[in-house]
Amino acid sequence: MTDQTPDAVAQRVRQFIAENFFVSDLSSLADDASLITGGVVDSTGLLEVIAFLESEYGISIVDQEMIPDNLETVGRISAFVGRKRRSAAA
Repeated sequence: MTDQTPDAVAQRVRQFIAENFFVSDLSSLADDASLITGGVVDSTGLLEVIAFLESEYGISIVDQEMIPDNLETVGRISAFVGRKRRSAAA
């Protein structure tokens, strides 16, 4: 089973982005750096990230959750995955 700690989720998300998108500077993947305004991920790429999260962590992300508060940065993605997993377990 995939490690579910927030740090592990952030690291796995960072790895996925680095492997699937052109990242010239890995420091651009800091936890608080915007993936969208930073040019790392575009709107189509965000759909790829969502598909990855659903597959990797067994969560379902509905349209209303596809907002910057949940998906704009590696840190927000990690926190969002944690919330989704906790609510699914409840």
